[in-house]
Amino acid sequence: MRATLIALPLLVLAACEGGGDPVQQALRDASAERHAATVVDGQVSGPDHAAMGHGPATPGAGDAAFAASEAAMHTGMAAASGDTVDEAYIAKMIAHHEGAIEMARVALAKSQDPEVRRMAQAVIDAQTVEIAEMRAWKPAAN
Repeated sequence: MRATLIALPLLVLAACEGGGDPVQQALRDASAERHAATVVDGQVSGPDHAAMGHGPATPGAGDAAFAASEAAMHTGMAAASGDTVDEAYIAKMIAHHEGAIEMARVALAKSQDPEVRRMAQAVIDAQTVEIAEMRAWKPAAN
């Protein structure tokens, strides 16, 4: 009985991770399409995130602090590429993680909340390690 209780969540996770249910895959694909952004002349455009429930209709005062780092991240991700899916994934994730680090640096510089500052430092620490791992994987010929 205990083995069944342990194995069941693993089977559920495996089904989700490996593509599994075609309906779930279609939902993931549709979500990726909705969230795709295009960078034109350094400006990010794409779906209306507020209309999709991903943010306020009117940016708050705190949003301005992150505008430059967000734009740079999206520009970097759009510019990152690779000859294979693997290489493109690594390049885009490096740009994504670099953006997360820049946003965390903004939070460290401007936040007074100790918990936010702790989380921001944790992001910097973790993402720095992950970037190093991804760069180590990336073929030397690039």
